[in-house]
Amino acid sequence: MNPESEDLVVLLDEYDRPVGHAPRLAVHTADTPRHLAFSSYLFDDHGRVLLTRRALGKPTWPGVWTNSCCGHPRPGEAADVAVLRRVRDELGAGVTGLSLVLPDFGYRAVDASGIVEDEACPVWIGRLAGPLRPDPAEVADTGWVTWADLVQVVAGAPELVSPWCALQVPLLDAELRKAGAA
Repeated sequence: MNPESEDLVVLLDEYDRPVGHAPRLAVHTADTPRHLAFSSYLFDDHGRVLLTRRALGKPTWPGVWTNSCCGHPRPGEAADVAVLRRVRDELGAGVTGLSLVLPDFGYRAVDASGIVEDEACPVWIGRLAGPLRPDPAEVADTGWVTWADLVQVVAGAPELVSPWCALQVPLLDAELRKAGAA
């Protein structure tokens, strides 16, 4: 597969069914079509969650704190494989115990630049395996926080994190509480 074909996103219809694909950079505009993505929240052995600060060179939400890792599955790529690939590429680490927690999450948000995100974005959790080696083109900084602290920050000041993180954390917290994990 050549690098250009590797950077494709899956386009979705109004029912979030795949209808084709397009280059990632061409899709993210002021008129972004609905497409497939994912978010992941990675924990350590102490129950803390990894937050990342988006690189300052990112075209959307540069410098904003967000969940551990986000990305887009490639056409024909299994979602869990996409999560593992992006964690390896962005954070230089592996993941164990990967689990899909919010399969039907989706959102639409507009960056200050006018670029729109319109994504069906299932949310995964897992445990980070190995040391972090973040790619500076993707990640400006990392930090570990307790889950309770993240929930509190999002509830009190959602503007301090990415819009998808602000929407996901309360939903994820409810699911983790149901499972007895929060």
